[in-house]
Amino acid sequence: MLAPFNAISTREAAKDIITRESKALAQIAFQMDTNLGDEFVRAVEIIMACQGNVIVSGMGKAGLIGMKVSATMASVGIRGFFLHPGEALHGDLGRVGPKDTLLAFSQSGETEELTKILPFMLKNKIPVIAVTSRPRSTLGSVASLVLSLGDLKEADHLNLAPSTSAVAMLAIGDALAFTICQIRGFRENDFAVNHPGGSLGRKLSMVEDHMRPLSKCRFANEDDTLRHVLCNTVVKGQRCGVILLRNADGWFSGLFTDSDLRRLFEQKSVTALDRPIKEVMTKQPQTVQTVTLMAEAIDIMSKQKISELPVLDDSQHLVGLLDITDIITFVPEEMYMPTSEIEGTIPFISNRQQKHVA
Repeated sequence: MLAPFNAISTREAAKDIITRESKALAQIAFQMDTNLGDEFVRAVEIIMACQGNVIVSGMGKAGLIGMKVSATMASVGIRGFFLHPGEALHGDLGRVGPKDTLLAFSQSGETEELTKILPFMLKNKIPVIAVTSRPRSTLGSVASLVLSLGDLKEADHLNLAPSTSAVAMLAIGDALAFTICQIRGFRENDFAVNHPGGSLGRKLSMVEDHMRPLSKCRFANEDDTLRHVLCNTVVKGQRCGVILLRNADGWFSGLFTDSDLRRLFEQKSVTALDRPIKEVMTKQPQTVQTVTLMAEAIDIMSKQKISELPVLDDSQHLVGLLDITDIITFVPEEMYMPTSEIEGTIPFISNRQQKHVA
């Protein structure tokens, strides 16, 4: 018989389910100060000492959680793979090597397909880390150590569907992966190596991977007149709204943008055309290093409302330029300015707002 639909009772049901799951997580976090914490430390030590693969296994919903945990571990540099216990019984045990470690998920600890691969693990002296609610189960009794989830009640009204237990397993798996990640000093650059694709990969890549090389930039000497510079700095085939300037010693000294030129005309400063460009250039502009993450560079451009970033190497030599027109696909939608406030649809700026030193 269907229960009558009621918006209030529906919301309360959802709130109750989420509360049950959150209480289970709080309980596990509290137990980290007890024996569970001691076993967790041992599990971290075993995984860090593993010279082969960290093999994650589980069946059903626990298996799905295991797949996610295995993927998380791989993303933070913990080498391994997910082993489906059913497939393992039909040949995939051949993937397992003597230097591997098994991380097994099973709420009951009696999952038939999983328990059947345990003799192989024992025979080959492969450490087994069990994540289960029943330490005295078949899985728990043969494991090298047990990360006990405790006596959990599932969140559904029948106390049957894996829910609270699945959330708890996921939390344990994430805790293992990210704790090891911290201990090993895993950094943003390391993360980027394993995530080269998509928006995340682009933002975690370095500026040097996306900057415009000097051969495609407009250059001039700061002592040349503005008129001379405008007439003699052209780059074919690619828009470049900034002129990079250098002093008599060849060092980067400032820049002059299309917006700077427009501002001079708006101020009717036509005499500036025949004065050295250094008098109207932006001195000491914001720069970034070649090894700066793209996410950081984009943040700088957004906060300072600039559309060009000169790029320096570790010797402070100018080596390239980040131009907003080249990296427009990196920019989150929320960073776009209303089109009524800018010319065209380019985000961040229409007028340069860097401090201008005349």
